[in-house]
Amino acid sequence: MSDHQNRRLNPALLGQLPATVAVPRYDRSKVGQAIVHIGLGNFHRAHQALYIDELFHAQGAGPWGICGVGLLPQDRAMAEALRPQEMLYTLVERDEGVETVRVIGSERGYLHAPSEPEAVIARLADPETRIVSITVTEGGYYLDHGTGELDQNHPNLRHDLAKPNEAPISLYGYMAEALNRRRKAGIAPFTVLSCDNLQSNGELAGRMLTGFARLRDPELGAWIAANVAFPNCMVDRITPVTTDALREQVKALLGGVTDAWPVVAEPFKQWVVEDKFCNGRPDLAAVGVQMTPDVHPYELMKIHLLNAGHQMLCHHGVLLGYVTADEAMRDADIRALLNRYMDTVRPLIHEPPGVNLVEYQQTLLSRFANPSVKDQLSRIAFYASSGIPKFVLPIAREQLKQRKPMDIFGLLIAGWIRYLGGKDDAGKAITPTDPLKDELQGKVRFGDTDPSVFLGLHQIFGSDLPQAEPFVSAVREALESLYAKGTRATLQNSLKG
Repeated sequence: MSDHQNRRLNPALLGQLPATVAVPRYDRSKVGQAIVHIGLGNFHRAHQALYIDELFHAQGAGPWGICGVGLLPQDRAMAEALRPQEMLYTLVERDEGVETVRVIGSERGYLHAPSEPEAVIARLADPETRIVSITVTEGGYYLDHGTGELDQNHPNLRHDLAKPNEAPISLYGYMAEALNRRRKAGIAPFTVLSCDNLQSNGELAGRMLTGFARLRDPELGAWIAANVAFPNCMVDRITPVTTDALREQVKALLGGVTDAWPVVAEPFKQWVVEDKFCNGRPDLAAVGVQMTPDVHPYELMKIHLLNAGHQMLCHHGVLLGYVTADEAMRDADIRALLNRYMDTVRPLIHEPPGVNLVEYQQTLLSRFANPSVKDQLSRIAFYASSGIPKFVLPIAREQLKQRKPMDIFGLLIAGWIRYLGGKDDAGKAITPTDPLKDELQGKVRFGDTDPSVFLGLHQIFGSDLPQAEPFVSAVREALESLYAKGTRATLQNSLKG
């Protein structure tokens, strides 16, 4: 046992793991790769891959295993972590005082697109592939927010359109080439299942891919529009980044076996899927996935309460000196702030079938406060520029339309601006994590209480909100208070109102 400390998770070691660790009880050699997942990160591995793993436990091994694809050069790290483990990895679910540990076996392969582009296209074109699911974050969709259409001038798309027979760069370059090969060979297309946290994600993926394909070849675009299914779906699970501390904890949990890239998540998970597939699908309902003809009400509930609530939490939490969501949620003023935001928004949302929104709100607050997950506020803040226009501003517009008070929305936006000022209330430096941080911070001066330059960011606020006096006034008043009185007093004054 001299190499005990160097043992790496692999199929041969599954029988030697502690009895507290659940392992695949199905025959992995009989698991196919009918699903290709592009953007294999922590969320996918704690969510979709878990549902498929549960399906194999319930019904036995089958075709619906997953081949992961990484589109980015840095995705090589995931390949180097998981391939030596034959795609096995550990999922730790943590709630206060409760921890469960399991090894997931539903991933069967991993392809790194920049270093093996033809292998990726061949896998997508293979008749075995029946669903291509994606989590590439918003940037991977190449959406022009001004027009709502494809940003066809993006250099990656220009490359893929100019040189369709060379190694693609974009999601659409790969999918269009694979679908073109299937069309020419008389092979049925795959379903494209977006699992990104975007409203109407299937419709968006369909519009973007079809638009790209039409630019490449009008006949291909027409074939995709007529034959490929793009179901909408809503996904939900808080999944923090993997840290070295987690790796050490997992090594202890596995009895000294090393897992290069384990995942930790909260116990809660939800997946609502529009039942619209063109080439078969797994029996997802058997493992708790909600199959429905209309995902939209569930999407709106989640993005306007959970995702928007996260944006309120992260910026004000950082200003008060907190690092993780659970720390911030132990602050009575932050918790009351979130309750007030959700109380304001809830009447503006149609209650989805089978959901009680008051109970959902309380569940969210408990999830945010889970001390075992340690979700970093910096991770949540990363999504502000892409998320606030989708999670917060549509419901703010609805509030404006109904001539109701705008102060809670003003406070959310002012908190973001104040955060971008670069110092918390104690004077400690804040380093924004948003991909657009340079552009955003270029519109902010520390101490400046006039938000008009920042609100002029058209790709975020459009042309209507900067002209909406109640909205602008609410942001200005909150910003003035944040600078003059500090975050604590501002929140307490807001809660009095």
